[in-house]
Amino acid sequence: MLDARRMQVLHEVVTRGTVTAAAEALGYTPSAISQQVAALEKQAGIALLERVGRGVRPTMAGRLLAKYAAVIGEQVAEAEAALADLRAGRSGRLSVRYFATAGAVLVAPALARFRRERPDVLIDLGMTDPDDPLPEVLRGRADLAVVVRPRGLPHQGVRLDHLLDDPYLAVLPTGHPLAAEDVLELADLAGEPWVCGERPGPCLDALLAGCAAAGFHPEFTVDGEDYATAQGFVAAGLGVTLIPRLALSGPHPGVVVRDLRDPAPVRSIHTAVRETSLGQPALNALLSALHGRPQAP
Repeated sequence: MLDARRMQVLHEVVTRGTVTAAAEALGYTPSAISQQVAALEKQAGIALLERVGRGVRPTMAGRLLAKYAAVIGEQVAEAEAALADLRAGRSGRLSVRYFATAGAVLVAPALARFRRERPDVLIDLGMTDPDDPLPEVLRGRADLAVVVRPRGLPHQGVRLDHLLDDPYLAVLPTGHPLAAEDVLELADLAGEPWVCGERPGPCLDALLAGCAAAGFHPEFTVDGEDYATAQGFVAAGLGVTLIPRLALSGPHPGVVVRDLRDPAPVRSIHTAVRETSLGQPALNALLSALHGRPQAP
C-alpha cells in the first residue's frame, strides 16, 4: 500500500521543483526527503522523479501520484476542519426524545434558540408517547430526553437535571357541585368516579402518589387514554380527573379547571442525558437552551 505521508513529500518536491526547496518547506533535511521519495518509488515499483540540471521533474508516474497527493491533502484538511467543528459543537447530530405535552412548551422554544446559535447541528426529534423516553437514552438511541421522574431520585448512568414542576389541576364537569369553588382540596375528590387520562408510567405514578398523600386511591371508572379524550368523558358527566397544567392549554368547553391544595400533585420534568455524554459542546448547548442558561461560545 502506498504511504500517504510519502506521497505528500513527493507532492512538495514536484510543486517546488527541487529536493532542497521541499526540505526547507517541510522542515526536513534534503537527505531525509530523498530517502522518503526513494522509499515511495520502491513501493510504487516505478521511477517518480528524474534529474534535470540542479532540479528534478516528475515522471508520468510522479505526476500521477503528486496529483492524488494533492487531493488527499485537501481531504485531510477538510477532515481536520470538520473534526474541529465537531469538537467545538458547531456541527454534528443530536437525537432528542420527548413526551407530547413537553413538545410545544419546552422543546420547541429551546430548539429555536439552539438553532440560532448552532445552525449546522442536525437535530433528530422524536416523540415517544405513550412510552417513557428515558429508555431511549439508556439504550443509546437518544442523546437527550425530556422525562418525568420524581425530583431528587437518581438513576444509574443518567444525569437528571430538573426543569420544572408541572402541577396537576382538577377537571370537573361544568355542573359539578365543586365547580363553584376556586381551589379544591384533593381529598374532596376521594368519593368521585374518576376518568383516567394517563397511561401507566411516571405521569400516572405522580398522580397516584398525590392521591395517596391525600389519603385515598382514585376509583377509575372510565379510561380516556389521553388528556383530550379524558376531558370529553368528564364533560359528559362520567367522572372527574386530574390533568397537568402543561396539557390544559385548550380546556374542553364542557369542563371547569380548578387548582388543588393539601396536597397539590405535581409531575417533575427533567432533562436526561447519559453521564458518558456529558461534556460534548453541542449537547451542553442544547441543555443550556432547555434550561434557559446562556450558551457557551
